[in-house]
Amino acid sequence: MAEQRMLFPDKDYLSLDQFFMEYAGKKVLLVCGQSIASQRIGKYFETLGNRVGIQVVKFQDFTPNPSYESVEQGVRCYRENGCGMLVAVGGGSAIDVAKCIKVFSPMDSEGDFLGREISSSFIPFLAIPTTAGTGSEATRYAVIYFQGEKRSVTHETCIPSAVMLDAALLKSLPLYQRKATYMDAFCHALESFWSVNSSEESKGYARDAIGLIMEYGMGYLENQNVANEKMLLASHLAGKAINITQTTAGHALSYKLTSLYGIAHGHAAALCVSKVWRYMANHLEDCIDIRGKEYLGLVFDEIANAMKCKNIENAIAYFDGIVKKLGLELGRKEREINWEDMIYSVNAERLRNNPVHLPERAISEIYHQIIG
Repeated sequence: MAEQRMLFPDKDYLSLDQFFMEYAGKKVLLVCGQSIASQRIGKYFETLGNRVGIQVVKFQDFTPNPSYESVEQGVRCYRENGCGMLVAVGGGSAIDVAKCIKVFSPMDSEGDFLGREISSSFIPFLAIPTTAGTGSEATRYAVIYFQGEKRSVTHETCIPSAVMLDAALLKSLPLYQRKATYMDAFCHALESFWSVNSSEESKGYARDAIGLIMEYGMGYLENQNVANEKMLLASHLAGKAINITQTTAGHALSYKLTSLYGIAHGHAAALCVSKVWRYMANHLEDCIDIRGKEYLGLVFDEIANAMKCKNIENAIAYFDGIVKKLGLELGRKEREINWEDMIYSVNAERLRNNPVHLPERAISEIYHQIIG
């Protein structure tokens, strides 16, 4: 696969015109949310046709946690309008929808797309993230929901062919979304660091991401311009790390919390990573990474060093302190919780990526610690 092309914003985005003339043909499908209308980049796409003769077709019929049916509509929209390129402007949902449109558009229309073998799709695809957390613009993964169940679409062809990181698009992010995306990027960096699939390359991306998060995270929460730019880069680097390693137990446990409490994904991930990390540090003897528990201990030391903490205990305490400072802890759920259902909802594949074995007893204990 060709290396991902990085584009850089300029005044009024006019440098993008040449990019679209190179790749787009006559029509571009723009996958975006309603908020694009109030952003400067929305005005750019409104006038693209007048400047270079490329028509922009908007597709906005999707929600957070997008459905398979939305993706089907997007595929029809792409085909019926004769589009030659995809652009996604938005958070993880917009980018995931565009990824699936890219993957499914070359397939025939008989039956559903899920479950079929994925072939390489050569549709040009530009991703412009509007949050600094998911890193979706750097990964081969997309998540959609089929009949209410989470389904993952994974293939190298999902990775956008080009990315533009524009910190100006982060200015209007609400504070809660800043908190959640800040923690999402942090969790990606941590989980990729300790994943059984980690490599020197992935750890390099994660180390750089952690360094940026430690330096600029609080400024990002305060909506500082430079911090927005650096956190957008940190999220991208953490995404590149996760693209190599996949996520681990922290993410595996987080999805049920998201649906149970209606909280943002990064919020749920932070709560789970906090408890999973401490459990692992106390149970190194249950290491399942073939490189051994001594290696895992060294990895934890590397993470502490990247966080500028004296040791792993200090690093965990620092992370826990951020969760508490941001007000992301949970109280007990008012209605009765089906603990057995929570335990069996955990994605077994993600648990296999975790370097320490988590038996059902441990998962139950972690959920009880989070919920209270």
